[in-house]
Amino acid sequence: MKRIVLTLVCAWLAAVGWTAADVLIVADEFPAMEIVAQRLKQDEGIVCKIVKQDEMPAALGEYSAVVVYVHKKLADAPAKAMVDYTNAGGKLVALHHSISSGKRENKHWMPFLGIDLPKADVEQGGYKWIEPATLQVVNLAPGHFITTHKVSYETQIAYRSADTPVEKQRPGFTLRDSEVYLNHAFIEPRTVLLGMKYTDAKTGKTWMQDRAGWLKPSGKGWIVYLMPGHRAQEFQHPTYSRIVTNAVIWKP
Repeated sequence: MKRIVLTLVCAWLAAVGWTAADVLIVADEFPAMEIVAQRLKQDEGIVCKIVKQDEMPAALGEYSAVVVYVHKKLADAPAKAMVDYTNAGGKLVALHHSISSGKRENKHWMPFLGIDLPKADVEQGGYKWIEPATLQVVNLAPGHFITTHKVSYETQIAYRSADTPVEKQRPGFTLRDSEVYLNHAFIEPRTVLLGMKYTDAKTGKTWMQDRAGWLKPSGKGWIVYLMPGHRAQEFQHPTYSRIVTNAVIWKP
């Protein structure tokens, strides 16, 4: 009898178009995340639910991953819910402006990410955002699933990593009319996945920083951060789109 009831319930849910979501996306700019959700569905059969931060479900444990793409202020309650979810064993994929100056106000967020945004002149190591900017992204983890699984890089980019004294040609891709974040300061160790290269058109100075993508454990779970994503179109770039998908499906 229970099996019959369950079958009837499932049939009814399918008829009204309800589907359980595998991944939760928390956002305040929706076109970009609709692209991400469509690609996850198309490429991996993953169903996403997109919500505003004040519409988050009370319990997040049912989701295989939570993606956050909040540009404006991140409220305390949603931030704490995502921290608790991750520390309990969840996977948080933080995109682009998930690390930006507006997040300094949240008491939970930056300590959780292990990041500082120093308040100083950029030449003295202070945090700065610049847009529009041509952002070059390079693969610094050629053996990692997130940066390699079904990923095709469009070019080779001369890049000097923090752990190499000279520039080296590395696989990468370019995003134009984007936004770059300079001087994200790590206050805890992590695994670096991607580097960023940016040349200031006014001064000619080139910045190369191992900050465009990384992952780190938090409690029983994991955080993955990817810096690109200023415009919705960036999530349509075949290389970056696949990297985002890989971050969502990656299993530690």
